[in-house]
Amino acid sequence: MVWPESFHRIADMPFAPSSFFARHRDFSLFWGAMLLVNVGVQIEAVSIGWQIYTLARGTLTIEQSAFLVGMVGLAQFLPLFVLSLFAGSLADRVSRRLIVMASLALETLCVIGLALLALHPSPDFAPIFAIAAVFGAARAFLSPASSALVPMLVPKADMPQAISLKSLSWQGAVIVGPWLGGMLCAVSAALAFAVTAVLYAGGLAILMLMRANTTPERQPGSPLAQIREGLVYVWTNKIILGAISLDLFAVLLGGATALLPAFAADVLQVGPSGFGLLRSGPAIGATLMALWLARWPLKRHAGRRMFWAVGLFGMATLVFALSKSMVLSIAALAVLGAADMVSVFVRQTLVQIVTPDHMRGRVSSVSGLFISGSNELGEFESGVAARFLGPVGAAVFGGIGTMIVTGAWARMFPALRRADRLDAAPADEEASAPQSLTAAAS
Repeated sequence: MVWPESFHRIADMPFAPSSFFARHRDFSLFWGAMLLVNVGVQIEAVSIGWQIYTLARGTLTIEQSAFLVGMVGLAQFLPLFVLSLFAGSLADRVSRRLIVMASLALETLCVIGLALLALHPSPDFAPIFAIAAVFGAARAFLSPASSALVPMLVPKADMPQAISLKSLSWQGAVIVGPWLGGMLCAVSAALAFAVTAVLYAGGLAILMLMRANTTPERQPGSPLAQIREGLVYVWTNKIILGAISLDLFAVLLGGATALLPAFAADVLQVGPSGFGLLRSGPAIGATLMALWLARWPLKRHAGRRMFWAVGLFGMATLVFALSKSMVLSIAALAVLGAADMVSVFVRQTLVQIVTPDHMRGRVSSVSGLFISGSNELGEFESGVAARFLGPVGAAVFGGIGTMIVTGAWARMFPALRRADRLDAAPADEEASAPQSLTAAAS
């Protein structure tokens, strides 16, 4: 069989995944476990959104039903917002693997509860929102612990490869998960939640096989003092602050994925199967971009390219909002995902490589709080906007808002705009135009 040239180029990448996994047993176990978990997360997200929307459409309007879908995001975000900083501090004091395992156990119970509710549908949405809130609390602890765990499983020299593989596993799950979730929802939402529970339990079982010491060195000071240290670290590094806050507000406004149930059911009229394909659209673009960045990483003009990518994210959201074609809609979502991946790559590189290990949990929790704010609060914002503007109007508003934010942040954070390389240190961040994102965060 003759393989396309692009496949040979990927095979000739500076790292071969098979040999990398062979050299790092515990990372390969963690990678496999999180792949299962991430697929489950995507199935759960698709299923709960579809469950809420279809139940609501039995008695409510399109706008009211879309609003309730957005409220799921708010229900998940509120406990995450309250607990994230404490969870980050905890990840810097106890075994990060045990935190991930405990969080997965709780998430497994959550999806079992959702499956039982799906078997006995009720017009009362309160139990679903309550379970969503517990799920958000579990994610508050899982996210910083899992992010801070990776540097403990591979040496620093192999961190770029580990980050690339971790990103690819996530994006691969985001491609497969929504499609699989849509297929399962077409049969039964209860079945979708049951499959999710099995995937979570499988990930939990794999994590039990790890042998590495995942408990960081204990640092002096109270949990509150440690939380403050993490916040100060992020606040005083303006390039990091600019990068993660840009992602926060851009995705907060441009959260078109929260409106996909309404677009699939009433705008494009493609049903649950089409809904799963739409949910996979951003991940298709993000995965292709992740492969590109793994083979040809950003070397120059990183800050400028990040701003262009976020601006493109807003433009793609606008195209999706106005599209009446399934093919064009998926293409716009793919471009949206590819643009977002550039921002993710820069942010993850900063957080994982630059931050000292004893602070990784706290800094990851701050970064994760921004990310979750952009996702869950973005769903809420989209739901509120849809209530007054309709799903199409809400997506148009989000796309235009994202482009406005991009221009505003380019003026507010000139150091981020001028940032050049990810690996060369500038002499003085404030006195001169910075040449390195990494050094400016040191």
